Amino acid sequence: MNDYMSYPKAWKPDQEEFQDLMMASAARYEALFAAADDAASGWPYPFFLAHALPADAGPEGLGAVRDWLAEWKLDGIRAQLVRRGGRAWLWSRGEELITDRFPELDAVAAALPDGTVLDGEIVAWRDGAPAPFQLLQQRIARKRLTARVLAEAPARFIAFDLLQWQGADWRERPQAERRARLEQVGAAHGLAVSPRLHADDWAGHAAHRDRSRAQGAEGLMLKALDATYGIGRVRGGWWKWKVDPLRLDAVLVYAQAGHGRRAGVYTDYSFALWNRTPRDAAEAAEVADAIARREPARAGALQLVTFAKAYSGLSDAEFAEVDRVIRATTIEKFGPVRSVRPTLVFELGFEGVNLSPRHKSGLAVRFPRMLRIRRDKPLHEADTLEALRALGSLAEG
Repeated sequence: MNDYMSYPKAWKPDQEEFQDLMMASAARYEALFAAADDAASGWPYPFFLAHALPADAGPEGLGAVRDWLAEWKLDGIRAQLVRRGGRAWLWSRGEELITDRFPELDAVAAALPDGTVLDGEIVAWRDGAPAPFQLLQQRIARKRLTARVLAEAPARFIAFDLLQWQGADWRERPQAERRARLEQVGAAHGLAVSPRLHADDWAGHAAHRDRSRAQGAEGLMLKALDATYGIGRVRGGWWKWKVDPLRLDAVLVYAQAGHGRRAGVYTDYSFALWNRTPRDAAEAAEVADAIARREPARAGALQLVTFAKAYSGLSDAEFAEVDRVIRATTIEKFGPVRSVRPTLVFELGFEGVNLSPRHKSGLAVRFPRMLRIRRDKPLHEADTLEALRALGSLAEG
């Protein structure tokens, strides 16, 4: 480590201490880091991150299928489980210590020998299979982990890589060797290991990918068998081959200015769906007119119901185009937020749908983003809440 920002969050000197450290003698420098690297230290290794497989490429360009390890891309919290000096630590990908949030994993850690570091995913687990991420998310939001919370949202650590074994750093060993030892460790110590997916060709793995959502996964991970465990996002060793997003056409109803270089442009949008299919264009126009007049929606009548927020997916030119429409159709201002007359339809993409009592629609979507502006689609052809529920059933398998 030779720059200030590269130090782990678990221990980071202030700027003045950092300068003193850099000017220290070689002996002092080595002594300091020898102490910090003591066997009792719970620090994780820097996480290795995957690149997304280009949507227009496919895996065939990676070469022979036999040279790759394929696993489910689980939908949970990436974490490293560290066991050293008779203690155990759980670290998130953001280098946040999360040991206390998952007390049921203590037994998993206790079964491992000292000098072990595992990379894996913490997932909600029900009925012998991964549960929707929303269940885990609700648990994380709780300040107190009561017995009821732990029972309603049990968690499991699924290991997929071995970074340290018997005190030795294994990251420079090839993926195939790390995987073989991980499977041995899992069998010997009751550890859940991400299952390896087998196929004779890439078409076989494409079939696995097509049923990812039914397995509670977001797609596949493809890992070169000769790859070492890198630091950060190193291109070529690991690839994410995610399933295509779920899609809906939704209506823009609120907007807020962006941040940074887009601070002067409205880029953060709230979207709505029809509570039922409009009879025709005239009925949809009547709803838009009523919204412009600030009339509250009538019970049982056709209305637009907000369900998602998105701020990514458009080019700068498209954001500028939408910004002009927002300013021209603003109805009210609520601090930084504007309500707008419904005129624009967008195709949204997202990864899953879950029930959510916190949202007016009763539904929540995962990772929503804008795929395109539907200039060709009139308001009355936007989708409904029923269509979203149907996608939710598909996502849950």
